[in-house]
Amino acid sequence: MRAHGFAIGNIDSVIVAERPKLKPHIKAMRDRLSTTLELKPDQIGIKATTNEKLGPVGREEGIAAYAVALLVGN
Repeated sequence: MRAHGFAIGNIDSVIVAERPKLKPHIKAMRDRLSTTLELKPDQIGIKATTNEKLGPVGREEGIAAYAVALLVGN
């Protein structure tokens, strides 16, 4: 990506899980991602939610994650 003249503008992500409760870990996850990706922590949004006991995620058979990254040209 960088070799082709792009940089990450920001990342927005959602983690869907009944368990474990992720809210206490979001700051640490954001800090780790910002270090790894060489971004400012405020460029990374992480939200956690449940699936309200619906479907495989709600039955605790799995965890879903969604992310969108904005790429900007240098």
